[in-house]
Amino acid sequence: MFTGIVTALGRIAAIEDGPVRRITVDSPYAAHSFSLGCSVSHDGACLTLVSVEPQEQGARHVVEVSPETLARTTLGAWAVGTDVNLERALKVGDELGGHIVQGHVDGVGEVRAREDVDGWMRLRIAAPDALAAFIAEKGSIAVDGVSLTVNAVEENLFDLMIIPHTAAVTTLGRLQPGAHVNLEVDVMARYAARLIDFRPAGTPS
Repeated sequence: MFTGIVTALGRIAAIEDGPVRRITVDSPYAAHSFSLGCSVSHDGACLTLVSVEPQEQGARHVVEVSPETLARTTLGAWAVGTDVNLERALKVGDELGGHIVQGHVDGVGEVRAREDVDGWMRLRIAAPDALAAFIAEKGSIAVDGVSLTVNAVEENLFDLMIIPHTAAVTTLGRLQPGAHVNLEVDVMARYAARLIDFRPAGTPS
């Protein structure tokens, strides 16, 4: 469980292909603060740490990524040197600064437009059609693991306003039209839709 408040930028140090892809990530986190098997959000995807080593500055950790995750997220496009948004898992008692984020990417969106005005950044993103019903004006959405408020919605397109601080401390400030991003819709919207759609067998419509 996460909140969509990015706490560090990591950098891909190595990628090892195989039945399960192993990705090595350098981060400023202290190695002793990790435990094997803990979960960390990488660009919005919850991944399990299978190895952790201290570095001169920070830590180097390894995650294993399944073919399913590679197919449903942007992680398959990562290369050595790629920067990624990182967030540690939420602890009981932590401040809930964003919204409830599970780290389960629902789909990949595409940046259609970017406008920079007085330090602010306005993005327009196209979501997969299957996710459009879950995105509401003034609702929450996680984009590459960052908790954001939706400013406007038009069919499967939605607009975001990124404050200068968020653009500076996450990878969002580097996004340009044509870039692909991981999307996770608000979990409450997802369950509300399921409750509306679900009808036990024999229930009158």
